Amino acid sequence: MLTIEKISASYGQIRILHDISMEVLKGETAVLVGPNGAGKTTLLKVISGALRPNSGMILFDNQRIDGKASHEVAEMGISLVPEGGRIFPEFTVFENLRVGSYCQRARNRLRENIDEVFGLFPILENRRSQVAGSLSGGERQMLAIARSLMSQPKLIMFDEPSSGLAPKIVVDVFEFIKKIKERGYSILLVEQNVKKSIQLTDHTHLIESGRLQFVGSREDFIRNPQIKKAYLGI
Repeated sequence: MLTIEKISASYGQIRILHDISMEVLKGETAVLVGPNGAGKTTLLKVISGALRPNSGMILFDNQRIDGKASHEVAEMGISLVPEGGRIFPEFTVFENLRVGSYCQRARNRLRENIDEVFGLFPILENRRSQVAGSLSGGERQMLAIARSLMSQPKLIMFDEPSSGLAPKIVVDVFEFIKKIKERGYSILLVEQNVKKSIQLTDHTHLIESGRLQFVGSREDFIRNPQIKKAYLGI
């Protein structure tokens, strides 16, 4: 579904990504882990069209998307849940969800998409008229995830969904993502909570200093002695 071939990207004169190549297959969850500053968020920005790569190619459903604008990438079926969710706090829950249906591909299915989202997250239906800024941290992250589903994405990308949340809320967030995975969505998950994220992964990618250092299954990741020590603490 998503194929990244030798992508390099910079901020000004500072090179962040160096020849990154990876795939996300249809219906699978790919996890991208690595330390702060490794280039994880930068890669999501390149995929989503927020940052133009220096070189390389990105294919989505066999169409090139590198160099396309963010709204064009979204129309093709890629949704990004940014770090912190970035909901509209002054809007109600329902209004935030409607914003998620701005894509042409989703506008005519607003009611059906709302029903699907409320089926996944019943608490949001109970909060539909509540101002989003008054929600708890976990509910705001849930709303951000639900809003991404409103665009009828084929691929959902998550950027550090557990960042800044209390441990109990982190558990809930990963349960939300598990529900989406079980619905058959393709997922690219960027996350520093390695122990939690690899429970969902089909393929795990490790990036350090802008270079891909490891690609493999969950079992291969867990068995690697250097990775176990550095990222799993065992």
